[in-house]
Amino acid sequence: MTATGRAAGVRARADEVRSTVEASPVHDERTAAILGLALGVSFTICFVTGLLSHLAQHPTSWFAWPARPAGLYRVTQGLHVATGLASIPLLLAKLWAVFPHLFRWPPFESAAHLVERVMLVPLVFGSVFLLFTGTANVMHWYPWRFSFTRSHYWVAWMTVGALVAHVGAKAGTTVLALRRRDTTGTSAGATAATAGDGVGPAPSSSPAIPSRRAYLGWTAAASGLVTLTTVGQTVWPLRSAAVLAPRRPDIGPQGVPVNGVPSAEVRAAATSADYRFRVYGDVEEELSLTLEELRSLPGHTAALPITCVEGWSRQATWTGVTVSELMARAGVPASATVDVRVESFQHGSAYQYSTMSDEQARDRDALIAFDLGGEPLHMDHGYPARLIAPNRPGVLQTKWVEAIRVTRR
Repeated sequence: MTATGRAAGVRARADEVRSTVEASPVHDERTAAILGLALGVSFTICFVTGLLSHLAQHPTSWFAWPARPAGLYRVTQGLHVATGLASIPLLLAKLWAVFPHLFRWPPFESAAHLVERVMLVPLVFGSVFLLFTGTANVMHWYPWRFSFTRSHYWVAWMTVGALVAHVGAKAGTTVLALRRRDTTGTSAGATAATAGDGVGPAPSSSPAIPSRRAYLGWTAAASGLVTLTTVGQTVWPLRSAAVLAPRRPDIGPQGVPVNGVPSAEVRAAATSADYRFRVYGDVEEELSLTLEELRSLPGHTAALPITCVEGWSRQATWTGVTVSELMARAGVPASATVDVRVESFQHGSAYQYSTMSDEQARDRDALIAFDLGGEPLHMDHGYPARLIAPNRPGVLQTKWVEAIRVTRR
């Protein structure tokens, strides 16, 4: 056989395989519609909970993150990370399902079709970017130089906008595909021809293609396995199964996980004999207390979760002095509306300050804590004192506290 003949044979075989693959139920509209619906639900949950986390960390004039329920952020951020991780197998399966159709010729049939296909670019690349960077952030791996928080937030808006446009463009097709009676085969080893029209077995040379049921089943199993092996960092009864999670919620100093350790400068300031806890700002009388004096004030014990933006959380028992008690001793009237800034020894760090609204600061369980589980705070948990208050991201539960500043509105 000549080289030309062999090339023609290869092209013919490639065309046959491509036709067989495109005819497979794995790549048809019904499979794409089911996976798209699952992704739409998971992405919506992930986006809404991520937006709530952003608003909790970056307060605005039009939205006030509440102090109660105490475990609300534990639920929303746990859902955010869990649905984000579960979306990875769903996205891969969806991309594989539509992959052959991305390279059809001609690439578009009308101006509207062109716009629809162009909108796939931010949707696909945005989805991949969000899931990759989100997973890397959970694992504390940052192979980039840009701001994760800022880029993740804005790319999320871009991706959701593209998703809304895509849903609008494909709504009719999706509804028809989901309503259409499924007449495909169910055997995981069925060939594309068998699964496509149910007429009969394909030639033995045709590639074996899984049925839609098998493909969706394996996708669901992969997504469920990812969830099972990570969600234990949030759901306490499943903690022993969290083998792929970055944190086990029961492993860490005093049985509570930590992110990071204090620098030498912070450690020196926290253990200095000259340590003073200050309450200043719009107060009648500034307070400057030694650790012993702080501990001698009327104490309060509360069971509160510490919840990290990476999804892990841990319920613990904290003892300290309420922020409202400290403000009262500094002469701040109970009727005054205030904002409170909690200041740390982490000078020059992004975590040097955190702020509290009036509602948050006056909550009965908002503490400047010095004990965890009945023992003095471990240095990694913020010795000599730290903030712990209901319904706050862990990044705002300031450690190694040296002062609180009160500002009256």
